[in-house]
Amino acid sequence: MPASGTPGSAIGHLFTCALSRSLAAPLRLRYACRMVEIFLRTLPFFAIIGLGFLAGRTRFFTEEATAYLTKFVFFFALSAMLFRFSASLSLGDILDWNLVAGYLWGTAVVYLIATAISFLRGLDMSTAAVEAQCAAIGNVGFLGLPMFITLFGEEAIGPNMLVLTVDLIVFSSLIVILINAGRTGRLSVATFGQIGLGLLKNPMIVSIVAGLAWSALEWPIPRPMEDFLLILGGAATPGALFAIGASLAGKSAERIVIAGWLSMCKLMLHPLFVAIGVLWLFPVEPFAAMVTISAAALPVAGNVFMLAQHYGIAPQRVSAAILISTTASILTVPLVIAWVGG
Repeated sequence: MPASGTPGSAIGHLFTCALSRSLAAPLRLRYACRMVEIFLRTLPFFAIIGLGFLAGRTRFFTEEATAYLTKFVFFFALSAMLFRFSASLSLGDILDWNLVAGYLWGTAVVYLIATAISFLRGLDMSTAAVEAQCAAIGNVGFLGLPMFITLFGEEAIGPNMLVLTVDLIVFSSLIVILINAGRTGRLSVATFGQIGLGLLKNPMIVSIVAGLAWSALEWPIPRPMEDFLLILGGAATPGALFAIGASLAGKSAERIVIAGWLSMCKLMLHPLFVAIGVLWLFPVEPFAAMVTISAAALPVAGNVFMLAQHYGIAPQRVSAAILISTTASILTVPLVIAWVGG
């Protein structure tokens, strides 16, 4: 065998490198093909968002019309979809404490990073909470559920429901607590009453709980009711996507640097830390991990803007973050799905 540094060893090294490159090339090609395939499969969803944006931008679809369409999807179509899926599952089929812990850990890390950067910039607690919400809460309800059910099948509904539930119960409550604490310097019983009432009135939570209760009672869904839920729930996907686009038409891209930073947190840091959570710290089975990480890669949720507007805290900043992150997600979401799917 040739000694190290001899011509023979150099030739062997070159051969090894060439072999490695030749083996790696098909892997890179397969990844590129998968990336293109997923991009083409997600493109129709973003095309409907674009159609809604065009309708809103040309004023063919007014802000009032967008508000009513959003209400229809939120209170009726999406709720029907969630109830129908929940009624066919048991709590045991959905509940995975490792998934909850992994997603909660990854989201909390990004939330803390965004909050720390906000404090370093001299922002108050209320504004920092709004920025953290932008950095860590994605559009799972209106974009994630319709997209992932189409891409991954109905098996994706369980992990999606858990992610949505954690976002609604933990982080939607947290931002209300932080804003009220930042404004008054204390927490009152009224704050927690406001949080509880908000959860009880949220149609997504109500429909999930009602569906699981129906399943637990082992009641069959009558055929007319099944058809009703199927038809009404079928309007959730196009209605939600169109409403997202139409709502984006009224948003402006101000404070670009800050909005860009928050978008990077949401589209890159959030799926990264959630991946660490569900793959290594609290490992879950591969399919659930793929859906959860993909959900973490979604753009900033529209309800963050509603909260910011309601409390009068940096609504333009949130508006810009939603606009930038949604536009960029046309490329980043397929990239993340291709990565975790591989």
